[in-house]
Amino acid sequence: LKLTLCHFSDKRHGKTNVKHSQKFNIMASSGDTKNIPGYFIRANFEDVGMVYYDTTNKTFKPIHDWARRLKRDDPEHWKTISEDGIHYEQIFRVETEGFKQHSNQSGGVDIIQQNWGCEWDEETEMTDGFLKYGSNGEDFLTFDPETDTWIAANPQAEITKKDWDGDAARNLLWKNLLTKSCPSWLKKYFFFTNRLLEKRDRPSVSLLQKSSSSPVSCFATGFYPNKAVLFWRKDGDDLHDNVEEGQILPNPDGTFQKSADLDLSSVRLEDWGKYECVFQLDGLKDDIITKLDQSGIRTNKKKTSSITIIIIVVAVVVLLAVIGFVVYKKRRGERLSGCCCPGFSTEVK
Repeated sequence: LKLTLCHFSDKRHGKTNVKHSQKFNIMASSGDTKNIPGYFIRANFEDVGMVYYDTTNKTFKPIHDWARRLKRDDPEHWKTISEDGIHYEQIFRVETEGFKQHSNQSGGVDIIQQNWGCEWDEETEMTDGFLKYGSNGEDFLTFDPETDTWIAANPQAEITKKDWDGDAARNLLWKNLLTKSCPSWLKKYFFFTNRLLEKRDRPSVSLLQKSSSSPVSCFATGFYPNKAVLFWRKDGDDLHDNVEEGQILPNPDGTFQKSADLDLSSVRLEDWGKYECVFQLDGLKDDIITKLDQSGIRTNKKKTSSITIIIIVVAVVVLLAVIGFVVYKKRRGERLSGCCCPGFSTEVK
């Protein structure tokens, strides 16, 4: 299940329809599979792993934090998808057994893949399902839910196509799964994660700079999902020149981070106030805007801390006190020796 937010509503280019998608990736292998699981199923949500199962570990595991929450908050649903995913292995192997007979692969390992899921347009409420099979790394069959027929990707798949086109029960099952069940699950996960997002802290956005001659990096972290836009603008206009945009990367806690570097080598210091960094995240109503201000930039340049200053001041005071005491003792000793008669001894016998 891969729930992907495509066509993110980017305010720089006008509002577009927001599409969500969900995808299952399934693979079964046979033959010499020492380093390959005999069967696995992976579900992705927002391009991030949701759940995973394979015949090596034999456990249906939640990958992301929100999936662990789903397992805890809705155990019945979790039980259903877990059992279906595990039991589907036998069905999958039986229905794709004929692929080997029509494949050019001889000996070694046979790998059959299945990718299926659906899309949901949030604006129009339209849904669209997809189902594809692959054999040993090549496309094999694609299902058309509008005509309830199969499309062969190569001559080897034609025999299977004819058999499956005549299987009305199989085709009706897949059509219902792609047009009804899948969109229902998709919306369930979408609204579930949105409720979690409402409780999550706002992402952190900072300005970073390695040295005074380095680009200023606008760094956003702690956001979820990973459909975010981070960009620089000047006087309200988007900047593309002298800007290097980084990729969205995962954090250990399941959130994401992204950066965008701005080269200011040719910009006068008095013009810095015209620049700002803008962070947009799906599900976050307001943009996070960070003005370019030299005092707000975190840098690697060493700064003297207040504690260090206090230590230095105390050290100086102590040193002056010691010097003053030595001078005082010296002068006092000179006065005492001057008041005594020559040859008089103060030693007590």
